[in-house]
Amino acid sequence: MRDRLVAAILAFLNEEDLLTVGDVRAALETEIDAAGPAALLELKARLDADLGWNYYPRDPLAQRIHHLLADRFLQATSRVLGVEHLAALQSGPVAIFGNHLSYADANVVEVLLQRSGGGGAPLANRLTAIAGPKVFSSRQRRFSSLCFGTIKVPQSTEVSSAEAVLSVREVARAARQAIDVAHARLDAGDALLIFAEGTRTRTGGMQRFLPGVARYLKVPGIRILPVGLTGSEALFPVGTDRIQPAHMVMRIGRPIPADALLDRGRGDRRLTMDAIGLAVAELLPPEYRGVYGSEPSFGDARRVLG
Repeated sequence: MRDRLVAAILAFLNEEDLLTVGDVRAALETEIDAAGPAALLELKARLDADLGWNYYPRDPLAQRIHHLLADRFLQATSRVLGVEHLAALQSGPVAIFGNHLSYADANVVEVLLQRSGGGGAPLANRLTAIAGPKVFSSRQRRFSSLCFGTIKVPQSTEVSSAEAVLSVREVARAARQAIDVAHARLDAGDALLIFAEGTRTRTGGMQRFLPGVARYLKVPGIRILPVGLTGSEALFPVGTDRIQPAHMVMRIGRPIPADALLDRGRGDRRLTMDAIGLAVAELLPPEYRGVYGSEPSFGDARRVLG
């Protein structure tokens, strides 16, 4: 089982020019052997699990393997800015919102938080990502998602693809269940990681946040943590199956009480999510802001953001 896992990881990396295959193989084998056979069996069980629209726990071995590989694929110049904003988030419900550039975005957030010092690692250890059906459609994506908890959610009919299409009624029923699970995870101390565009951007610029995501915020005292990502589009480009070294930056904004946004938006989900979209866009260079780079179009949302 160990040899099959190592072979699968090396086949996915497929970068003989950038990595010494023997080096990586030896590092992987050492990590897996240290974890022991029981950890391998647990990893296999988690890869094969189908719990429906529910919570899927992280796998410690998968997380350690990803951290090992991150040392080779996150360039040394990668960094986190705004770490000081994490000090206030050591307890209580938190929802992290970021722009969505790549399948690797959640992994980038997890690794950069772990490396950021201060309150980054404790927050990373609380992560539960909201993940669409595509994450569960291949073993590669599923393996990557085991670095943190995940909640499987249906893809919105606004952004669904041929890989993950449900009827409107099925989407509504599954979405309600996933939201209930998310609220339970928040009550248990998790921090939700949400990419509210619903799908990766193909241009690098932000797409409009989906209004239905505001339902995750119906938890007393929950705070929103906006983060802006750059560089992950080069780590795992859209349209390719290859990962490559890249320079990445995560900019962390000030936490925002969700109750304040919902109150100022008078319960309007679209206004609330546009306000969060603006908060994320503020952390990004202009070329990444996309739809939220057109300030006159979001005057009401700007007032809600305050």
